[in-house]
Amino acid sequence: MTLHLSFALWIPLVFGAAGLLLPARLAPKLAIAGTLLVLGYAIAFVADFDSTNGGLQNVTDETWIGELGIHYKLALDGLNLFLILLTAILWAACTLWATFWTSEQASASPRLFYFHLALAQTCVLGALMAQDLALFVVFFDLMLVPFFFLTGIWGGAKRVQATMKLVIYTLVGSLLMLTAAVATGVLAAEGAPKLSFAFADLAERTLGSSTQNWLFLGFAAAFLVKMPAFPFHGWVPDAYRAMPLPVLALFSGVLSKVAAYGFLRVCLPLFPDASSHFQTLMLLIALASILYGSAMAFTTTNARLILAYSSIAQLGFIVLGIFALNTQGAQGAILQAFNHGLVVAPAFFVVALLAARAGGSEDIRDMGGIATRAPVLATLFLIITFATLAMPGSSNFVGEFLILMGVFETKMAIAIVASSGVVLAAVYALRLFIRTMHNRTGPRVEPREMTVRDGLVLVPLVLAILAIALYPQFALQRSEPTVDATVPSAFEDAAASGEASP
Repeated sequence: MTLHLSFALWIPLVFGAAGLLLPARLAPKLAIAGTLLVLGYAIAFVADFDSTNGGLQNVTDETWIGELGIHYKLALDGLNLFLILLTAILWAACTLWATFWTSEQASASPRLFYFHLALAQTCVLGALMAQDLALFVVFFDLMLVPFFFLTGIWGGAKRVQATMKLVIYTLVGSLLMLTAAVATGVLAAEGAPKLSFAFADLAERTLGSSTQNWLFLGFAAAFLVKMPAFPFHGWVPDAYRAMPLPVLALFSGVLSKVAAYGFLRVCLPLFPDASSHFQTLMLLIALASILYGSAMAFTTTNARLILAYSSIAQLGFIVLGIFALNTQGAQGAILQAFNHGLVVAPAFFVVALLAARAGGSEDIRDMGGIATRAPVLATLFLIITFATLAMPGSSNFVGEFLILMGVFETKMAIAIVASSGVVLAAVYALRLFIRTMHNRTGPRVEPREMTVRDGLVLVPLVLAILAIALYPQFALQRSEPTVDATVPSAFEDAAASGEASP
């Protein structure tokens, strides 16, 4: 059975555009219908995927701009399959959540809100599905545009300053990536029959080591800013405070993973010498992100920022796995990217529920004491907390174990220090749970159970967390053939012999 990726790619935008033209009351219904259709396609993609094939599947390849060698080429493989599924799951859940959010607040222009939400999903799916470098760059840069409007129009206090800082940071990275992408295509075409930006063609046209180094840095700057990683995270506190929570859940759960995916899709296959050359530098950035994010997460009292800084730490683990430059680390990174998205989105939803019970405050000092009056909410939040701290038995544990095992094989000293991040995660995750669910009841807290409407968003996400925890091999066996092809043995040989240098 052939499943056309273009249908899944453009469905959100088509439904979002229809919502602009129809009465405002239909906009949320159309948006939800579009995300559910995409979710159905994503599930079908996973069910139809050949786990023994390390190559591209469900390929769509049409010439877009022939003179420039740019193709409209989409495909699935083990690198993007579960990130596409993650995008579909979180967009369906958060769009449903947004219908509650817009109904409870005086939201301006709901049709425009859902259009931008739909446009963002199309852009994210495009970046994940793209098998042409130029097409990837277009979607990667465009996916920030709807979030600029979603934050600038519907965000909280100081939303204008927050969006400007976000745009300035990411624009610098995007310009560097655009320059590096054009240079990659042009330099790779020297001596080749024709100009091409297709990943498969570029991977066959080896560039010189010094050229790879400069191009790698251009892409790395864009990816590290978008993730974000320390010290490229300056936009995070303002942006995370200003974004509407449903939008923030998508931004943290999905967009940061597209940036990490960029390292696997672009940097490792196209710039293998540079990836080995900068391995230690990237591992040190990842280690700094783990330590900094963890330290900030257990010192701040704003629940949003606790999750924000914990995300920096978790993304540090993902980068650590990628630049272990072996199959264990890369597989752990892919699994952990999927896990973190599944965990952080419901965590933000729980923060919204707790803030609604604490008079609108998102400070954990104003929460607490509702576990006995809201046992279902407390139980679901406990499952999310255990997943966050990578409790043995959770899929997060499997992901972090694979990552650390991969790094132990290449840079033992960095792996030993990074292991402390697992302990630090337990500190900030348990602190968040205990302060919000137990201890004394906050001065303005109204202890009450979650509603059936809340359960429509939260319960499916928690069930997804439990499902992947029970059988993580389901994801690992589908990513393994592609990872084996993406992380060549040359990386492992260089890492094992200590040839990689900062």
